[in-house]
Amino acid sequence: MKNKQVLGNLLLLLTAMIWGTAFVFQRVGMDSIEPVTFNAARMALAAVMVGALAFVLRQRNSKGIARQTDAGTPVHGTAGRLTPQGGESKSQWSRTWKGGICCGLFLTAGSVFQQMGVVYTTAGKAGFITAMYMLLVPILNFLLFKKKNSWLVWLAVFLGVGGMYLLCVKEDFTLTRGDILVCICALMFSGHILCCDYFVKLASAVELAAIQFATAAIVSAVIASFTENPNWAGIVAAAVPILYCGVVSGGIGYTLQIVAQTFTDPAIASLLMSLESVFAVIAGSVLLGEQMSSRELLGCAVMFAATILVQIPLPGERKT
Repeated sequence: MKNKQVLGNLLLLLTAMIWGTAFVFQRVGMDSIEPVTFNAARMALAAVMVGALAFVLRQRNSKGIARQTDAGTPVHGTAGRLTPQGGESKSQWSRTWKGGICCGLFLTAGSVFQQMGVVYTTAGKAGFITAMYMLLVPILNFLLFKKKNSWLVWLAVFLGVGGMYLLCVKEDFTLTRGDILVCICALMFSGHILCCDYFVKLASAVELAAIQFATAAIVSAVIASFTENPNWAGIVAAAVPILYCGVVSGGIGYTLQIVAQTFTDPAIASLLMSLESVFAVIAGSVLLGEQMSSRELLGCAVMFAATILVQIPLPGERKT
């Protein structure tokens, strides 16, 4: 179990790196396309990609079960598998659909509120407030599910908040309309993490991700049709950013998140994923030539220290 937790944490670090790098492509993409339209296009692409993978895996699983049945081997229904009778697989499919739609709605809400908020506030403050989901997740987990965290996790979370402040906020911190919208975004992303944590234990992870993206694409497209002016010329002009954010950041990144959360506590997951801001600063420096100040470097160091701290087992902690 411990090895699986380490694997889950490493996958989340990879996810944070992918998402952090995607900020560069999102920034470039906004030159040609409006934000919600961009979100709809990238989510649609991710839905097609992950949906195709889910279909291939389901077909392979079905053939494997058919071969076992033909050979006279008993087949028992388990999470993520099909049964010849279809009884448990029907229940599994129902949970996958419910989980995918729930996660997709949270994902859409978080993304849309973030894009709306950035219009009225600075990128630094938006990045800092969004990353507050790493503090909100353990709080909500305790309030809603009575799940306690060790003092080491809480220490790491508060260190992470301090590191994020050093990294992102460079001006007076006063709440504006945009800040409030981004606060709602952070709450929605907290719900997304907790929703993934709940449903990933009950449903097929890849199929869950595919339905999540399809839901986010449809809802974003409906919002864009009422609030923006979607057009093919803009989509074509932003093709490269959409491809990266749809295939790599969306299809690979969010699927890695869902798979990794099978093995990782949501409080630790939120802290690891908040490193996307660190990777965004690094990617901006490397790919866009943006300079990192000593304050930003200190913020990165504190964030990395927090993520290392949270991996340390406490004395007397039960080994699993």
